[in-house]
Amino acid sequence: MIRGLYTAGWSMLANTKKMDLISNNLANTSTQGYKKDRVTYEAFPDVLTKRLFDYKAGRPSPDNIGKMALSSDISQVYTDFSQGNLEPTENSTDMSIKDAQGAFFCVGQYNNDGQIEELYTKNGSFVINGDGQLMTKDGNMVLGEAGAIYLEGSEFMVESDGTIIQNSQVVGKLLIKEFSDVNTLRKRGDSLYTTTDDSQTTGFSGEIIQGFVEQSNVSSIGEMVEMINLMRAYEANQKMITAQDSTLDKAVNELGRI
Repeated sequence: MIRGLYTAGWSMLANTKKMDLISNNLANTSTQGYKKDRVTYEAFPDVLTKRLFDYKAGRPSPDNIGKMALSSDISQVYTDFSQGNLEPTENSTDMSIKDAQGAFFCVGQYNNDGQIEELYTKNGSFVINGDGQLMTKDGNMVLGEAGAIYLEGSEFMVESDGTIIQNSQVVGKLLIKEFSDVNTLRKRGDSLYTTTDDSQTTGFSGEIIQGFVEQSNVSSIGEMVEMINLMRAYEANQKMITAQDSTLDKAVNELGRI
């Protein structure tokens, strides 16, 4: 009976972790360039339900510890990098990456040591500051292949490979990096990503679209449906705990009198 309490309780903890993740996805439904997080479940490790150091006839006997119903837990949290909707804005400083799930704009952010750290984003909603420099709305510099990008006003054209043309002259080219395995990237916050030791780049296979911005790939309806299913699963486990607790109460207080 106690095992049943642990099984239901552990499942409730797993559901709580997933609920936090769904809530974060819903909070970022309107965040440009945001990529939703997903989870995978795993069964309670079988090895932990085996008898350890138990011998029969001088030999190890890895039998199950009674008839134990196995629970589940969160195995992995991963990011879904599928492309969000490209929304037209008619703003020349808005750009998006099309047909390249692993490609990102490169931006520069000052770290605590005053050095510029290269980070990556799908959010191409840029602005031009007072010095004519192309920046993100959070104040990070948009990086070109030759460093910072400076423009004379908002009248310019961006070609599909990221080349920026203003006054019939090439003034720079967006630094775009595409990664062979996006699962090696890690979220930094504010729709920014950083690399790991396993991150490797490849040739850019997509195209840059000017005047469009990529929206979040979170479906609010889908997340709400997932939340309702999760709440039902949580309530079912809660009822199981209540029923088993009632049975234990009778066993202790009534059968104990006999």
